[in-house]
Amino acid sequence: MEICPICFKEFQIAELEGHVNKCIFLNSSNVNDNQKKKRPMSPPPLSKSTFPTQTTSPSPNKKQKNRSTISESSTNVVKSMSFLTPLAKQMQPKSLDDFFGQNRVLGKDTILRSLLEKNEITNMILWGPPGCGKTSLANVIQEICKENPTKFRYVGLCAANCGVKDVQTIVTAAKGELKFGRRTILFMDEIHRFNKRQQDTFLLHVEKGEITLLGATTENPSFSINSALLSRCRVIVMEKLESADIVAILENAAVHLGICVVQSESKNCTGVNIEKSALIWLAETSDGDARIALSNLQLVLQHNTNQNFVITVDVIKEGIKKSHMLYDRKGEEHYNIISAMHKSIRGSDDNAALYWTTRMIVSGEDPLFIARRMVRAASEDIGNADPRALQLAISTMQGCQLIGMPEADVLLAQCAIYLARAPKSREADSALAKAKEVIKECKGPQPSVPMHLRNAPTKLMQDLGYGKLEPGKKRTYMPEGLENVNFF
Repeated sequence: MEICPICFKEFQIAELEGHVNKCIFLNSSNVNDNQKKKRPMSPPPLSKSTFPTQTTSPSPNKKQKNRSTISESSTNVVKSMSFLTPLAKQMQPKSLDDFFGQNRVLGKDTILRSLLEKNEITNMILWGPPGCGKTSLANVIQEICKENPTKFRYVGLCAANCGVKDVQTIVTAAKGELKFGRRTILFMDEIHRFNKRQQDTFLLHVEKGEITLLGATTENPSFSINSALLSRCRVIVMEKLESADIVAILENAAVHLGICVVQSESKNCTGVNIEKSALIWLAETSDGDARIALSNLQLVLQHNTNQNFVITVDVIKEGIKKSHMLYDRKGEEHYNIISAMHKSIRGSDDNAALYWTTRMIVSGEDPLFIARRMVRAASEDIGNADPRALQLAISTMQGCQLIGMPEADVLLAQCAIYLARAPKSREADSALAKAKEVIKECKGPQPSVPMHLRNAPTKLMQDLGYGKLEPGKKRTYMPEGLENVNFF
């Protein structure tokens, strides 16, 4: 037997679903007021796991007691632990005071914060890694628009699932709203997914002030956003969140869910508690991504459903591993880390060279890409100071091709350490750059090859003087006019 969560009557399990559907229909908004007054208020719906199972029919008093128990427990569980909407979505801030982190661009006395506090919204491109607060800031701006409905109209789109026609429809409506003094704020998430031609759709309307564009992207705007559009918007650079900021976000989420944050485990705990150290661990393993941290917290809470329970670091570690690491093999971070590795080799810092190499290995970078960059570093930064470095780098690249990952990881580590410790000479690279500069700055045609340096495979070429040095002239190997040039 199971109890109906609407009318609290007992039914066979096979009949319960049909009865609940009937109960919901009778308690819907279409029922007249007289019927609503006769029927008591129903508690929030319960999950199947919370229904008490009875083998025999309870007495009326016992049934009434069960009703009150179910009502109280459902209030505690459903109100505070509802995850029909993801926790990260629930915790999006509604005001600047609720926004954590990004103090460099949204701290006190910053220009952007001052403008938003005055309800002034300008064209912006929000650029930053996932989970740093781009969508949260857009949500704050949306709330500002809601508070000023006669001044602003907010429309949110995502470039991943909309097209130019959707933008044009919004622009058409924005022109009509503008006649009544109402500005349209268009938030375009993942704006980099629009190609350059699609981004041209915004240009004229942003220029005329018909819409205020608020774009969000994880890609470098210098490469992914139309330069003409970029010049009309202010780029807001948002960094990864600090661990302290994510801890504050998690504590705020705990308060929202009715969870008590405690310093250490208590044996006589009431309700769900979580240790502060557990929140710190979640923050430190999220790689600056608040969405990852909140999702992990939600996962832990859904897994541990006991009413009297303390969530510790050990409990979290059982189900969550540190598997998230920001690294896009085609994006900005890809080039940032490979550059850091190369510069660490150049700076003879073997610890840093090994660290950045390992970061790429752990993140799943193509080992041949790392090895090719090491070959370049061996010639560019070490060169003739240690010719064996180039041989080792080439051997490392060939080794990676032969055995692949994960066995090739130690080859890359060995090469990175050797290159960092090797003596440095940038002579070849610097001389090459000077030679290129001389050739580039040459006015008119490039100098001809001196006759005595030319090959003479035929009799005609020999008759023309190919391969012969004119009498009285000194043998030189540079073209005429560049005899005294020194690249070294």
